[in-house]
Amino acid sequence: MSPESTQSTNAPWIEPARAWLRTALQPHLDAAGQAFLDGARGVDGSQLGPTLARASRFARSRPLNATPEACCQAAGLRPGWNPERWQVLEALRVAVLLEREDLAAPDFAQAYLGVFPFADEGELRALYKSLALLPDGERFVWQAAEGCRSNVLGVFEAVACDSPYPAAHFDDVAWRSLCIKALFMGSPVWRIAALDSRLSPELARMALDLVEERRSAGRPIAADQWLLLGAHGGERALQHLTTEWKTLPAGERGAVALALARAQALEVLESLPHETADEPALTLAREGSCEASRWRAFAG
Repeated sequence: MSPESTQSTNAPWIEPARAWLRTALQPHLDAAGQAFLDGARGVDGSQLGPTLARASRFARSRPLNATPEACCQAAGLRPGWNPERWQVLEALRVAVLLEREDLAAPDFAQAYLGVFPFADEGELRALYKSLALLPDGERFVWQAAEGCRSNVLGVFEAVACDSPYPAAHFDDVAWRSLCIKALFMGSPVWRIAALDSRLSPELARMALDLVEERRSAGRPIAADQWLLLGAHGGERALQHLTTEWKTLPAGERGAVALALARAQALEVLESLPHETADEPALTLAREGSCEASRWRAFAG
């Protein structure tokens, strides 16, 4: 049976992603590991779970170390997919899944979903990261939402971060829950793919509620909490951003400057007291360079 006969035509990234994973894994696998991967395509669905578990014999949980150029290539294959932080063992397990010829078939979906209840944490991370690359992703929405309910940071981020899956398939309620939980979990909101395409007044309201809770409790506001506002926070957002600017020392106001630019409130920003240390962020804000990826600079 050929891959073309079973894979959805709306998933043209599958063959290039297979090749990408094999290239990325090549420096990390010995002959036995390569043979294990070569044999994955013929594995019966009932053996999918044991096969993924057996991958730990051939790869370690150490960084894959994909180069920036390779990560750019991955994003070109599947916008929003970023394997920059993947581990070798995760990549091998995802490669095993992608080697199958029946990815779009009901039998694969049944076998794939059947692995989750018995998977350990490392296997769960790989399974959830594979969602970015599987065809007909709507089949797995319930399982992805289950991953977002996890309080295990690595499992939650395997769904929420560096993957196009949530933005493409979550409804508005699930999407907002993911974004707000990322704040509670301390996960980097800027790594939620396509975040800017799904901002909304309701998400901004929820983020501002959390700002007020943290401020009332005397707790600091996470820099990427402001990312969830965009242009939807209204006067309430401007008041909080102004307060935050006046509270923070010079040089630590970059996230606020960019948030004001995202709110289309440069006149408010210009009215605030500035110091030399604020100038780099002010320059970016004035240029409109305030996309979510800019928040990488504020990561702890």
